[in-house]
Amino acid sequence: MTRLEKQLSALDVFCIAAGAMISSGIFILPGLAFARTGPSVVIAYFLAGILALIGVLSVVELSTAMPKAGGDYYFVTRSLGPVIGTVSGLLSWFALSLKTAFAIFGIAEVTYLLTGIPMFVVATAACAIFVALNIVGVASAAKLEVYLVLGLLALMALYFLVGIGKVRGENFAPFAPGGINAIFSTAGFVFVSFGGLLNIATVAEEVKHPKRNIPIGLIAAVATITVLYTLLLVVTVGVLPAAHLSGSLSPLADTGRRLAGSPGYALLTLAAILAFVTTANAGIMSASRYPLALGRDRLLPPSIARVHAKRGTPVVSIVVTGVVIVVSLLLDLELLVKAASTVVLTSYILANVAVIVIRRSKLVNYQPSFRLPFCPWLPLFGIALFAFLIIDMGLAAVEISLALMVTALLIYLFYGRRHAKMEYALLHLLEQITAKQLTDDKLESELRDIIHERDEVIHDAIDEMVKVATVVDVERPLEREGFLHIVAQRLSRNLPLEEEAIYQLLEDRERQGSTAVMPFVAIPHIIIKGAHQTRILLARCREGVVFSDDRKSVKAAFVIVGTEDDRHLHLKTLAAIAQIVQQKHFEQRWLEARSEQQLRDIILLSDRIRS
Repeated sequence: MTRLEKQLSALDVFCIAAGAMISSGIFILPGLAFARTGPSVVIAYFLAGILALIGVLSVVELSTAMPKAGGDYYFVTRSLGPVIGTVSGLLSWFALSLKTAFAIFGIAEVTYLLTGIPMFVVATAACAIFVALNIVGVASAAKLEVYLVLGLLALMALYFLVGIGKVRGENFAPFAPGGINAIFSTAGFVFVSFGGLLNIATVAEEVKHPKRNIPIGLIAAVATITVLYTLLLVVTVGVLPAAHLSGSLSPLADTGRRLAGSPGYALLTLAAILAFVTTANAGIMSASRYPLALGRDRLLPPSIARVHAKRGTPVVSIVVTGVVIVVSLLLDLELLVKAASTVVLTSYILANVAVIVIRRSKLVNYQPSFRLPFCPWLPLFGIALFAFLIIDMGLAAVEISLALMVTALLIYLFYGRRHAKMEYALLHLLEQITAKQLTDDKLESELRDIIHERDEVIHDAIDEMVKVATVVDVERPLEREGFLHIVAQRLSRNLPLEEEAIYQLLEDRERQGSTAVMPFVAIPHIIIKGAHQTRILLARCREGVVFSDDRKSVKAAFVIVGTEDDRHLHLKTLAAIAQIVQQKHFEQRWLEARSEQQLRDIILLSDRIRS
């Protein structure tokens, strides 16, 4: 499998997410949203932003643990299985494609008003240009995104500064003519404005230092855009008369005309074009990673996951995504918005469920750098709110979502089920409930490889020893002598020494001074004759080993055996173990590990100095 190149910085993450949000959601939707709830549209947008933040916190946690192409599809598949994963992946693909189509519709509308060229012709041409740009390479597309977003933010700041002094208080009365229900309904309607937050999850594999850059970029983007939308709407509602705003498909440009005449209208029209371009560019970049991920897992034909050898981009997936976007342009505008919002909300529900399940599965190698606070209560709260907003969206939008789900299920039944075999966190959770063996640690191995790739770990000699280390897992309590006999017996299988000789060396070392360096940990270590015979044995005793009078319950022992010529490696191994056992949650993770490989993984995935 060809890996995608890591080229995106924290600024790129911020600009891709922000650029995907600043578009039709603020340049077209406010008029439609105002017609539904009046001046309280300001609150509706702010509420949608808060809900998006709740959803995106789950996405951030999962992205830092599993920064892979396909984003929420990848998380859901590894958490809930290939059936729900296929549904999630195709729904998210359609959602971002619909949102991108919405932006391209905006480009086509502005071009039509300026030139009279038919909208569908312009939209198709624009889509082809963005497809070509993304095929050239993600770095080129991201660089364009940064320049466009920074320019757009500057224009939006100018709009606010010029307009805030001309806001009329009477424009906000009556504030909420439709009541609280209309506000919530409108929040769901405009939720598509925040659908761009899924964009970064899909390109997480291409982010440099994802442990740091993804949380910084995503959280900063949603906070910035939520505040920006709210401030822009205060100006728009406060300047533009209600009758004009409720029927406008270019509310900010119309407000700009009132603030500064034709130059104001032109400047805001330019801002709208920039916004549509940023969303369309980021949307195609992100949406195309869903078919790529599905193809990698063989839930779609593998040919769709082919990555160009020189450019490092998924050409087939990008082209297919472009075709879907062009076809979706034929949908009714308001239905397009509702369908996209419904599908995005569904994606957030699945991301929140995925966090709860994967946390409860207690996978040792699930190691996000950012953890969602107040779990499971915050994600459960988000799930309930998102479900309410979907129900409130109306029957037509729900019907489109159900049709997409049925399509996804049929694709899985007739193709994916016959080609894809995978392990997922829900099976690990069921193991705990049923006490039956349902997994063989394939998911743990996959997560281990992801962490090594994420952290750019270069294995050293100690890692190589741990990979093949003998593991002893004892259930009953032991005295030191009994424990050392077990260790000697296991080590004698791979060393040119008899069991009794090894035992005597270990016992002699203990008489010189206990190797139980902590109440929980012992590091017995001996030197033997020969050359290049360094070995490590990992031992867990769940009920504890009595090593000495003041170390009566040692549960983790790391037995190091080496020859004189490997003395430097012997000492490095001692130092490495000392670093690992002092890390936060080591004792808990050691006791909760469910297999020998998981015990090895705790050592392999721990942060330490490598050489």
